[in-house]
Amino acid sequence: MTLQPTHLMVQGTTSDAGKSALVAGLCRVLQRQGVNVAPFKPQNMALNSAVTEDGGEIGRAQAVQAQACGIKPTIHMNPVLLKPNSDTGAQVIVQGKAVANMGAWGYHGYKQVVLPSVLESFNQLSRDYTCVMIEGAGSPAEINLRDNDIANMGFAEAADVPVIIVADIDRGGVFAHLYGTLALLSESEQKRVRGFVINRFRGDVTILQPGLDWLEQKTGKPVLGVLPYLHGFQLEAEDAITSEQTLQGESKLNVVVPVLTRISNHTDFDVFRHNPDINFRYVRKGERIDHADVVILPGTKSVRADLAFLREQGWDQDIFRHLRYGGKVIGICGGYQILGSVISDPDGVEGSAGSSQGLGLLNLETVLTQEKALTNVDGRLTLNQQTVDVSGYEIHVGQTCINETNMPPIELQNGRLDGAIDSNNQVFGTYLHGLFDNSDAFHLICQWLGHCDISNQSHHEIQERAINQIADAIEEFLDLSLIWPTQPQMDLP
Repeated sequence: MTLQPTHLMVQGTTSDAGKSALVAGLCRVLQRQGVNVAPFKPQNMALNSAVTEDGGEIGRAQAVQAQACGIKPTIHMNPVLLKPNSDTGAQVIVQGKAVANMGAWGYHGYKQVVLPSVLESFNQLSRDYTCVMIEGAGSPAEINLRDNDIANMGFAEAADVPVIIVADIDRGGVFAHLYGTLALLSESEQKRVRGFVINRFRGDVTILQPGLDWLEQKTGKPVLGVLPYLHGFQLEAEDAITSEQTLQGESKLNVVVPVLTRISNHTDFDVFRHNPDINFRYVRKGERIDHADVVILPGTKSVRADLAFLREQGWDQDIFRHLRYGGKVIGICGGYQILGSVISDPDGVEGSAGSSQGLGLLNLETVLTQEKALTNVDGRLTLNQQTVDVSGYEIHVGQTCINETNMPPIELQNGRLDGAIDSNNQVFGTYLHGLFDNSDAFHLICQWLGHCDISNQSHHEIQERAINQIADAIEEFLDLSLIWPTQPQMDLP
């Protein structure tokens, strides 16, 4: 079947209903057919972000969706990114650049101010690509968020695009979710809905058929298809940290990552989580850091606050004990700053102005600054007198002064040096997100950890398998002719 796609928006009945994966899969389906397609998400709230080639910051989900399209990500694919820095506030990033920190009420009013930028980005993609696949955020039926909405139906109305709605049956209540969501939309919004997708179904679909018939009769909207639960599906999570632990019976390496309150870019650890030779464990509030070969301190949006949280949990003492017994520690970005001796925030960039004593495991000092580093980098990593090519990306505020006598382990192509290793060769820190995604770098780091026999796979390969897995399921189980009819089937206002 040759599709004749138009712009389309995927909305969900809940967060984590499968919107990101469905958009990625639809992008790959269209890309397979030679369609010039691009992803778009008007507003994203996530601490997992990516750096674009045009020097901006967007949600990582849109970078993965761009990969599904076979194109490079740009700032226009996610014009508004909210990075929470408290329970009620976030850093607001517009077209790739941070513009302000806002509380929830402040941002609620700001949405109409930023809507022209959102539409500008969408119109730019519309000029450059035949089809734009749009992802909503959360649910369009949140009554308290419908005023000034730019993330779901508010955007669909402003951009005049059709919508499909996806729900996760694995959570239960799927018919109530779909029926209730549609019922809470306005008449014009309901007309935009082309149909429903049910996601993550386990079992015989014929058992589900009476429910599907009921839903179509009650709503007048078709069920476009039922996607099965995809076992082994390893597409990057948009923001939520999986509750699963990858505990292998015959593991060769035990990796532990403490979950900080504002942990960012935890996708750094996907290559560990999905490796069959590795036991990977997230340590959460109230749990102990133990039974580890290596402890990795992740990035964080609020480094001084999370340093205090780490100490409140007693994780600093766990780390010191881990090192006394010969274990190793790695810090990425904010975790790298925490490993140093001092973190200063004289201008209150991430909260109250002040200074905090770091863990003192690396002889370096960091001063947080207003300007954020946003760059994709290439370079060379040297560990244990071996050198490999690396690539990654930097997303951080702060300048770090390294006082170590050892040569920094990473030399970037632009001549800058990055990272530090302590004199005992037990503690390694770097600003580079995505460092482990490089197969050669991953193998060298495993050697540094004392494990030369860890199986190796690239992050890109993991994502390609997942993208193709969801695309194959879409081609098999969804009626794409109902999603993109050859003749218009709705009367849009």
